Amino acid sequence: MPTNTSNTEPRKILVTAALPYANGALHLGHMLEYIQTDIWVRFQRLRGHQCQWIWAVDGHGTPIMLKAEAEGVTPLELITRFKHEHERDIAGFLLSPDNYHTTHSEENRELAELIYRRALDAGYIVKRTIAQLYDAEKDMFLPDRYVKGTCPNCGKPDQYGDNCEHCSATYDAIELKNPVSVVSGSTPVSRDSEQHFFALSKYTEWLKDWTTSGTLQPEIANKVKEWLDSGLQDWDISRNAPYWGFEIPDAPGKFFYVWLDAPIGYIASHKNMLDQSGEDFMQSWNADADGELYHFIGKDIANFHTLFWPALLDVAGMRKPDGVFCHGFLMVDDAKMSKSRGTSVTAETYLKHLQPEYLRYYYAAKLNAGVADFNLQLDDFTQRVNADLVGKVVNIASRCAGFISKQFDGMLAQDLPADQKAEYQKFVTAEAQIAEHYEAREFGKAMRDIIQLAEYANGYIADAEPWVKIKDESQRDDVQAICTAGLNYFRVIMTYLSPVLPELAEKTASFLNCELTLDAIESPLVNHKINKFKPMMARLEESSINKIIEETRESAADDAANASATGNQSVEPLKAEIDYADFDKCDFRIARIVDAQPVEGADKLLQLTLDIGNETRNVFAGIKSAYDPATLVGRHTVMIANLKPRKMRFGLSEGMVLAAGPGGGDLFILSPDDGAAPGMQVK
Repeated sequence: MPTNTSNTEPRKILVTAALPYANGALHLGHMLEYIQTDIWVRFQRLRGHQCQWIWAVDGHGTPIMLKAEAEGVTPLELITRFKHEHERDIAGFLLSPDNYHTTHSEENRELAELIYRRALDAGYIVKRTIAQLYDAEKDMFLPDRYVKGTCPNCGKPDQYGDNCEHCSATYDAIELKNPVSVVSGSTPVSRDSEQHFFALSKYTEWLKDWTTSGTLQPEIANKVKEWLDSGLQDWDISRNAPYWGFEIPDAPGKFFYVWLDAPIGYIASHKNMLDQSGEDFMQSWNADADGELYHFIGKDIANFHTLFWPALLDVAGMRKPDGVFCHGFLMVDDAKMSKSRGTSVTAETYLKHLQPEYLRYYYAAKLNAGVADFNLQLDDFTQRVNADLVGKVVNIASRCAGFISKQFDGMLAQDLPADQKAEYQKFVTAEAQIAEHYEAREFGKAMRDIIQLAEYANGYIADAEPWVKIKDESQRDDVQAICTAGLNYFRVIMTYLSPVLPELAEKTASFLNCELTLDAIESPLVNHKINKFKPMMARLEESSINKIIEETRESAADDAANASATGNQSVEPLKAEIDYADFDKCDFRIARIVDAQPVEGADKLLQLTLDIGNETRNVFAGIKSAYDPATLVGRHTVMIANLKPRKMRFGLSEGMVLAAGPGGGDLFILSPDDGAAPGMQVK
């Protein structure tokens, strides 16, 4: 953990974030971690420390190989495409990595081989023949993540072949109950294969010391202790051909498992960056290197970063992390992200409709140093952004700027009002506590402290009433001083918020014609000319969120249609089992379609008026591609009548029509037998 949090002694810090996989778009779940990382990095730079964020796209593994094959491109072409898309979204969300490289690089190949050979020479690589799951239909051994089945520890179905997302148990894929190949949907068979292992079990005692040294969060340290107490297994670091990755030296047909070379990609990215300036990257990665190293990751990959990775670094004679910072999963409105519900939103879709700083602030306002799951509540998102950023922070500038520009030719007063000098110093000294919160990744506490400063500033301006005083010529100087104080408060607040809101901070610096640095705010900005105020941040409109949700839903429908066209719709395994009691909560009713109309502005929706016997309901259904509205009027169908109404940008949807099919034109609403009448309950 950090040993120096002061602003007087510069620190040398390396930071990494988990590597996004090169087979899909970045989404808001990714952004939770990346925004958290970026805020911490920007805070360290604000404090004057040398903080480098080294990062890369994860470009190896069977999923990439299979996706490339399905798209008719090479794996390298797929990696390159997604790397460019990631870089676009990284810039869009105002993230500031110093280098964004790729694990499929010569630097990474050289380093993976170097670390492997050092482990081999030290006696930590062993060969062993083991049973592995094999897909006879696809003629390939199955990597862990291409098998799903029932967890051997807790009995939870639909779990991957390496760890259970329900109980966090780790195991070999061969131990899964009822395994299914995600590639073909067939039941895999067991076959023997010789593999290379890293002798992790030899590192048990060393890891017990390292994981209790303060490097890990308490929750993660406790989970790691469970793994250590249950006994570590040696780590299978090889995979059989066909496999997309680096071939193991002197082992034809064997490739490094993606999780061996992926974290080495951190070092490779740093090497790639420093090679351009002629610096020696090993000065930062030797076991006795100066400085600090921190990893930001999701809790689902804690085992790799807290067991395998530090042990591998140690045997290779390289530095270990000073901190591994884990976070929880992103939930949206108390549920897992879902494309069909419109909540698994890609970064690209979000940025089409909303400013990145809305989300950056909301994440910051709710983030802490723990690993609990993060709940993005859409109503709270709108209210929090509008109340805090627009209503409190930017409002300070907009209330004061007009007076300074119009009445005083843009000049601030010679000094602050006498009764505000001590208050201004309180704003400045608040930096110590706010900095502690930032350092500890307690961003929510930092935001609360900052917003309290904004509340004081707004209260001061409201009480001082410059709009009243300006009418009295004798009080003109007071108005200038009041607004000067207000803008100075705004300047301090925006300096503290600059790690979270870098774009708004730039606008502030331009408007106030000054730098936003911690040194600069030590003295108030007086007798200084500012520029004309321009609107800085618009209100977050609920209609924009509705557009994002609808676009995500439509994308999900398109994906389903594409899967149908390519014959891949059977690949997705069944969801987790539910009880009859869960199913019985749904009230299925016969409904007669009284009217059906296309929805203006929606490509896939029809607006249905449904008669369910004692009332009519308005329902929006995504069946436009399959039905001419005129052919539906008078037909009977089945609907869920007790589904909570949902407000959409087109109106209120008061239920759900049941339909089946792969999507597109191949979609069929459920039609009851002859004799069914509106309102009849379906059992």
